[in-house]
Amino acid sequence: MILYAIVCCKFIQYNKPMFQLNNAAFAVSTHTILQPTNILFKKGVVTTLLGHNGCGKSTLMKLLSRQNLPSQGQVLLDDQEVTQLKQKDFALKVAYLPQHPPITEGVTVTELVRFGRYPWKGAFGRYTDHDHSLVAQAIAKVGLEGYQERFVATLSGGERQRAWVAMLLAQQSECILLDEPTSALDISHQHELLALIRELNESLGLTVIMVLHDINMAAKFSDHLIALHSGKVIAQGAPEDIMKVDVLKQIYGMDLALFPHPITGHPISYIP
Repeated sequence: MILYAIVCCKFIQYNKPMFQLNNAAFAVSTHTILQPTNILFKKGVVTTLLGHNGCGKSTLMKLLSRQNLPSQGQVLLDDQEVTQLKQKDFALKVAYLPQHPPITEGVTVTELVRFGRYPWKGAFGRYTDHDHSLVAQAIAKVGLEGYQERFVATLSGGERQRAWVAMLLAQQSECILLDEPTSALDISHQHELLALIRELNESLGLTVIMVLHDINMAAKFSDHLIALHSGKVIAQGAPEDIMKVDVLKQIYGMDLALFPHPITGHPISYIP
């Protein structure tokens, strides 16, 4: 009975929405970039946004991260409208890594990761032993032990992205938002970073919402896929629901073929 209760508790928690969009839209002047949208982002789930350039993915991420405010409708976080939350309260729940992180000249890995503790300290707070321990743990989780005193600007692309992810972990938020985290990485480092994000989701119960361009990577490392086209959600579901020839053509506007992975049997898309 105890085990059953624990499993049920986790099921209920992971099926509760972290974010909810109620008829939310975004427009600049007379140009609507994101059409009125209704979406639920569940807790403890890796959700990936897909679609061609300019389809509204990054705009949606900016609404979730409060970088932009909706032109109409609501964006809710744990049933509270995000515009009503104080900046610190929002940061304690959500950590955001933009598509182009700020330049970090003269900043070491430890200093960058320590920035993640800022929401817990305030402008004049001092870092405690607990903060330093969390920073060290975050660096270890992303595999950057031995790099603590290296300047972030001297790291490889993959190492630099790991350092930014460590900063998000140190923030100890329930949800991380990642806008194209693999865009500047080669295929090896893309796989490495996404495997790390997936491991953190599974081991920490972290909610992850990210934007990716590679449909195969998205299908491999995500629980739920949401596809946009011209500012509208045109398809969403589990990877096996999206990895179908007719759905892929609807998303990308071109014919893609599929073949089964020789080991797992999962469908892989390619241009015939």
